[in-house]
Amino acid sequence: MRVVDLAELNLPFHDEPGQPVDGGPYAHEHTRRWSEATDAADAFVFVMPEYNRGYSAPLKNALDYLYREWHHKPAGFVSYGMSSAGMRAVEQLKPVLGALRMVPLAESVNIGLRQAVADDGTFMPSAPMRAAAQGMLDELRLIAELMSAARIEVRA
Repeated sequence: MRVVDLAELNLPFHDEPGQPVDGGPYAHEHTRRWSEATDAADAFVFVMPEYNRGYSAPLKNALDYLYREWHHKPAGFVSYGMSSAGMRAVEQLKPVLGALRMVPLAESVNIGLRQAVADDGTFMPSAPMRAAAQGMLDELRLIAELMSAARIEVRA
């Protein structure tokens, strides 16, 4: 498992001269590193906030940098926010992932900040939240194993 923090990745807004659908060669080292990390992954869990009923610009930018590297890989979601616990952001993201030929999982883990975070900032997951997370990870593992054969076949 590898964790990529988009703040640490620090991709500038898309600055490649070519289009992601062309699949490179990439002009910039930051794109080549991002391509290698994404291509090496079998699946993704997007941990994401909801802002103004949507997902964040850095996430959209990171997705838009690449194209073929995302293909045939499942995606799970852990979202957080206030009133909807991030569910609206997840629903906005799913069609984007579909356009990238990813397989978004149907269920997600949604964290209501008012309910799951104490006044001192401590995260307090509930038993249903833990169960939802385990279920999502189990499904992600299953779909990743099934899709692995498809990726090998498509690249051959």
